[in-house]
Amino acid sequence: MAQLSIVTPARAGTRNGNRHTAQRWAGFLRTLGHRVSVMVEWNGKPCDLLLALHARRSHASILDYRTHHPAGPLVVTLTGTDLYQDLPASREARQSLQLADRVIVLQEDALRLLHPAIREKTRIVYQSANPSVRRAPPRGRFRLAVVGHLRVEKDPFRTAKALAFLQEKGNLEVIQIGDALSPLMKLEAQKHMRRDARYRWLGGRTHAQTLGWIARSHLLVVSSVMEGGANVISEAARIGTPVLASRMSGNLGMLGRNYPGYFRLFDEQALSRLIGKLIEEIKYLQMLKRALAARRHLFAPAAERAALARVVREALGRRA
Repeated sequence: MAQLSIVTPARAGTRNGNRHTAQRWAGFLRTLGHRVSVMVEWNGKPCDLLLALHARRSHASILDYRTHHPAGPLVVTLTGTDLYQDLPASREARQSLQLADRVIVLQEDALRLLHPAIREKTRIVYQSANPSVRRAPPRGRFRLAVVGHLRVEKDPFRTAKALAFLQEKGNLEVIQIGDALSPLMKLEAQKHMRRDARYRWLGGRTHAQTLGWIARSHLLVVSSVMEGGANVISEAARIGTPVLASRMSGNLGMLGRNYPGYFRLFDEQALSRLIGKLIEEIKYLQMLKRALAARRHLFAPAAERAALARVVREALGRRA
């Protein structure tokens, strides 16, 4: 079996999606018999394949590896901001993709944004989840969960703002989980809590605690502006908690273009209408459940491991 190095710009100990992805992939690849090291930058030690997360932020490692190992197998993963923000403007991000033997994207709509030459060597690896919790939303109130660190790319307070259009829904509750990544975000969360008692920001929580809140909610809201492929959608799908999501590429690629639970970006009124419809119409809630259940198999650990194994096998074979 091969010696593999995974490079991620997220340091050990951080509650960062890229770090979680790197550690999960390392685990999958070890079960296949590979020896795997996870690092922030390539350490220069020989390896049979380098797998880099984030085309721009890992560019130095990618270039260093390719300089020292012109024939070395190289896989680059587009994780989110590099796909939707960096590629149009960053020469480094584009060069990373050109140097790669294989490119990974985390959801199907990402393929549409790539140059045909890059698309040809790109594979989809949906992020998986294997939660052990069972769905058990509370009785007597309708709980919405919002999960993700508080930063601009997540448009984190869209659900809190939607409450202003749902004043008559006294049994509604919004639970928001995620660290505030700036003092302004913290102040904004505190302001919303003072304004409406139905909104609670819990701050950062462990992964197990977060899964528990998703399971104990009637609905998950994903209002992101930019998203490579939200793992929280995978988790909700595996648990069985329906999702309302902003109509943007990353969410479309995870849930499918025909999913019936989208609202327009930055539009809390549109979101509030869908929330009201869910509370009042059991048929709509059941429709969301069925649509999400149809995608559930995509986010199974076995599916992610098989897709990742295929990419590694192809990259190793290409350079053999």
